[in-house]
Amino acid sequence: MRYNDKELQALSRQPAEMAAELGMRGPKKGSVVKRRLVKLVVNFLFYFRTDEAEVGWWGGPKLLEHCRVIHEEPNSFSISFLEDPERKYHFECCSEEQCQQWMAALRQASYEFMRRSLIFYRNEIQKMTGKV
Repeated sequence: MRYNDKELQALSRQPAEMAAELGMRGPKKGSVVKRRLVKLVVNFLFYFRTDEAEVGWWGGPKLLEHCRVIHEEPNSFSISFLEDPERKYHFECCSEEQCQQWMAALRQASYEFMRRSLIFYRNEIQKMTGKV
């Protein structure tokens, strides 16, 4: 998938499926938890410094493709990507309920989930109508 900075900035300004200020720790060793505005738009996860309006300083948005969302400690989860599973982004939520909501939304935003859903519904329609 190809995209440029201008397209990403426009996408980051779109209405979010979910948005909240969460604690976030990047994948670098020794990184500390910092408050970030985290925003899920379609299948991109954007994070911003709380005092900025543009994409965050850790490399900007993350495309939620081939990613794994794992529940960590209470009220926290991590995201890793198949190409580099040791490189994890950790997020801390205010409550376990918020953590579960974020995890569900991130899993449903992935391309793999959307593809499986499309195939499932296509098969269901075919069963109901008998048409291929």
